[in-house]
Amino acid sequence: MFDKILIANRGEIALRVIRACRDLGIRTLAVYSDADVDSLHVKLADEAICIGKAPASESYLKIDRIISAAEIGDVDAIHPGYGFLSENAQFAEVCESCKIKFIGPKSSSIRMMGDKAVARETARKVGVPVTPGSAGVVENDQQALKVAAQIGYPVIIKAVAGGGGRGMRPAHNDVSLVQGFNAAKLEAEKAFGNGTVYIEKLIEHPHHVEIQVLGDKYGKVVHIGERDCSIQRRNQKLLEESPSPLMTPALRKAMGRAAIKLAEAVNYEGAGTLEFLVDDKGNFYFMEMNTRIQVEHPVTEEVYGIDLVREQIKLAAGERLGREFDDLQPQRHAIEFRVNAEDPDNDFRPSAGRINFYLPPGGHGIRVDSHSYTGYHIPPYYDSMIAKLIAFGPDRRTAMDRMDRALHEYKITGIHTTIPLGQQILRDPDFRRGQYSTHFIERFFKR
Repeated sequence: MFDKILIANRGEIALRVIRACRDLGIRTLAVYSDADVDSLHVKLADEAICIGKAPASESYLKIDRIISAAEIGDVDAIHPGYGFLSENAQFAEVCESCKIKFIGPKSSSIRMMGDKAVARETARKVGVPVTPGSAGVVENDQQALKVAAQIGYPVIIKAVAGGGGRGMRPAHNDVSLVQGFNAAKLEAEKAFGNGTVYIEKLIEHPHHVEIQVLGDKYGKVVHIGERDCSIQRRNQKLLEESPSPLMTPALRKAMGRAAIKLAEAVNYEGAGTLEFLVDDKGNFYFMEMNTRIQVEHPVTEEVYGIDLVREQIKLAAGERLGREFDDLQPQRHAIEFRVNAEDPDNDFRPSAGRINFYLPPGGHGIRVDSHSYTGYHIPPYYDSMIAKLIAFGPDRRTAMDRMDRALHEYKITGIHTTIPLGQQILRDPDFRRGQYSTHFIERFFKR
């Protein structure tokens, strides 16, 4: 097992990794920017090193500074968390060359799955269903028009290096396709430094369902059920639950087999997630693979009784997946709501600033993963998520009722948050019946 791990991230995921390390008896080194000097991950790690100015481009995205901190701190491994450099193949390669263990898959797996066009083609070759679309990347809007004519509208333009809903544009006709194509390329270039895009058929009103996988270095891959991530705003997840309301044992088995097949095809190691669209007839289509721990991993942890971050670290240390992972079944229901520092009534505008009062909920069946506290200043430089509220129980109704109660108890003043929207969602009749799709929030605001 590792002696010391550097955590190349911030916020709640950095705290999550620190706690898993402490459970395993591993020392931790936090890195932080000027803006995060008072962050909890800096206070709770065994050691901390400042790596630069507030903007991520001057700190959390600086590979050389993170590696320098790792060498100064004499660490065995680096945990990238999610976001930032977690799916950066070059970063994984640098770690490998410096004999520092990257807690994640090999750089070759990251590179293969990080290019979404390559990932789709890999899935197609091993027999995993994909939506109809372009054969690789689309170079210009004239080529885009030809693809759309072949597969039919509506279509969606996607950045090959995309994530978090950026670099994506739906199109229902030629005019919106040309506009969306150019907008997606520009947004992707700014966000990822790569404006390459591809096109696929837009599945209307689907569920967004992802399959959690774990793989060890000896070739064994297992899946640990699904999470339904259909409640989204701007293609960014807001609420996740497991099991999915539309799932059947047969569909879970089929999707799990498909996820394992694709993970095995890229020799996957560590924790990863394969994302699918599922239509109302139970047909599923591969979208992409996230080669890291997901924001919503606590949902799976509470349903299956597994510490995924702990397992991720153990797998990176060379441990094998045991037989206990061979036929896992969901034991209860869990829902996660992302508490973001945003104003839902003002087009989800970010709400940075000082938290004047912070009181998280508690009680049976409630978990809060957060780095926030009274007096904490939310910086404007990073993602707006300040907490993850997880409710769980023996069935979906119990989990929903506990989530509703917890959202009522959650008190944060001084900033705007998504908590009031969460309360509305939990009391919505369609959500209570499990009758929702990726357009739920959009429809919600049109009422």
